[in-house]
Amino acid sequence: MSSAVDAPLPPGDDPWAVLRAATRARVALGRAGDALPTARELEFRAAHAAARDAVHQPLDPGLVRAQLPEVELVEVRSAAPDRATYLQRPDLGRQLAEGTSLPRTDADLAVIVADGLSPRAVHEHAAGLVSALIERLPGWSVAPLVLAHQARVALGDAVGEALGARAVVVLIGERPGLSSADSLGVYLTWAPRPGRVDSERNCVSNVRPPHGLSYAQAADTVAALLGAARELGASGVVLKDEGPALPAGAG
Repeated sequence: MSSAVDAPLPPGDDPWAVLRAATRARVALGRAGDALPTARELEFRAAHAAARDAVHQPLDPGLVRAQLPEVELVEVRSAAPDRATYLQRPDLGRQLAEGTSLPRTDADLAVIVADGLSPRAVHEHAAGLVSALIERLPGWSVAPLVLAHQARVALGDAVGEALGARAVVVLIGERPGLSSADSLGVYLTWAPRPGRVDSERNCVSNVRPPHGLSYAQAADTVAALLGAARELGASGVVLKDEGPALPAGAG
């Protein structure tokens, strides 16, 4: 039997309300006897269902095109033929489907929008971030935007090499969590080619306003990293992000 101490408090008397309002983490859930209160249990189940739905939701290329009507966009697929295979064979998600043909552009930058583990994140945030990033790269030649199905981060290496781009930025749906089913990650690689490893990339994660990074914050950081990578001729562990945006002299 729960004691009077365990009884739910009116919202105005809840000492944890301020903390809950400051974070998306599951904190101070309370208890009902030896279990969670019913409301908290239902919230957990809803969050778990949203995460599962985000993983399995199909990427909608028509929606992305409608959100970026002025952007030239081409579609590619990985070697994973369907979602079930993609989830079971990460290696296939890193390879372009056999017979894929992309135009040689010799551009400064290739931007790939990839479904990853949360197509929902792409639907909700990719267009805003693409627009914010391109605005911050005057003087950079940018290849046609590539929309990638059943894609892992490393697919950007094959795409970037095929396009002849000097740098590649992959915007990809991150693995959903119980507090974030719509988080978009950004991975930057200088001189992309198959065989690049994670230590040769830079990552900006949790792009998901209003609860994560805003498009402007993420674009500022990625643009600064790109400028520094161009000066250094490399990305990854040798390229440090020193703050919200790199100092002007960092490159």
